[in-house]
Amino acid sequence: SAALGALLRCFPCQRLCGGAAVPPEALPAAGAPPRRRLSPRTFRSYLPRSHRTYSCVHCRAHLARHEELISKSFQGSHGRAYLFNSVVNVGCGPAEQRLLLTGLHSVADIFCQSCKTTLGWKYEQAFESSQKYKEGKFIIEMSHMVKENGWD
Repeated sequence: SAALGALLRCFPCQRLCGGAAVPPEALPAAGAPPRRRLSPRTFRSYLPRSHRTYSCVHCRAHLARHEELISKSFQGSHGRAYLFNSVVNVGCGPAEQRLLLTGLHSVADIFCQSCKTTLGWKYEQAFESSQKYKEGKFIIEMSHMVKENGWD
């Protein structure tokens, strides 16, 4: 249904996520010669090496540029977290309402597209006016990030 499709839409990339079936025309024909395998691509988006970046601690997929960082004083489900304007190489789960430390929010869990680790969440909607600034922003827990490129 359209409502379910809207819930499964990945907001950073605007594509549907979550186990879609492979269409029959995408499968090789019976008796067709085997296709040459391409080397697997670790992640979809690469951030410039000249910028300080945050990457997934598990697979090193790029997640965000330091310039997208809004705040370091957030609390995730399992410890400290950072709030970002935008992120790359993440997928979104369906939105759900959660009562967080700062009130009721509609959030969607985000996960690394490469290793599928749950990283944090995206704020879809804030129900209190003082929290509206979080809408469309992303929380990534520190335990799932590593700093790379020029932090010294």
